[in-house]
Amino acid sequence: MRLALLAVLLSIPVRAKACGLALLLAVDVSGSVDPGEYELQMRGLAEALRDGLVSEALVRAEAAVALVQWTGSTRQTLSIPWTRMRNFDDVADLAVAVESTGRKWRNFSTAIGEALVFARRQFDTAPDCARRVIDVSGDGVSNEGVSPQDQRAALRARGITVNALAIEASVDDLTAYFWENVITGDGAFVATAASFTDYPDRIREKLIREVVQQLACAAPHCRAAGDEG
Repeated sequence: MRLALLAVLLSIPVRAKACGLALLLAVDVSGSVDPGEYELQMRGLAEALRDGLVSEALVRAEAAVALVQWTGSTRQTLSIPWTRMRNFDDVADLAVAVESTGRKWRNFSTAIGEALVFARRQFDTAPDCARRVIDVSGDGVSNEGVSPQDQRAALRARGITVNALAIEASVDDLTAYFWENVITGDGAFVATAASFTDYPDRIREKLIREVVQQLACAAPHCRAAGDEG
């Protein structure tokens, strides 16, 4: 499977736009995430970026990547600004920056809608890319601030897709909540981690689906990820 994806990826012609993807990684740092779980998220995300398929796809797309930490309604921060992935050194440097990023907050609520508003505004300064994606991860339902469901129209108007990773650590059926209230856009999807320990494997698989397969499906005669034959 990985070799097949790589073969398709390498066959993709260069896009008209120099940037194929603007990807904003939005990481939950609310009070339900303990210090060890925060470290699991950041190390897992860094290792996912180092995956051969993911790094190849980011470079092929000359992608722009940014990292946001979010928690309560007034607490979101751009921890890593938009950074272009023009070569493998850029990806390696980004991975180091991700795993070195200190936690901004520790003891606040879960404001997913506010996080999406903040994330959407970051695209005001993003490069002009063919695709715009917010990758939001979290371990709880929104319990403060504006409703995430109410942000869908504004996100669609900006051409932004929202995908999610539900960490089923403390809330029953969080995956269903994210499907119903958070994700938006063509081909949007929710991945599930059974726990924070499961997060590193799931975020790697999610980025492969999100970055590699979606980029590959810009090629002729390709089915989008999740399509049935």
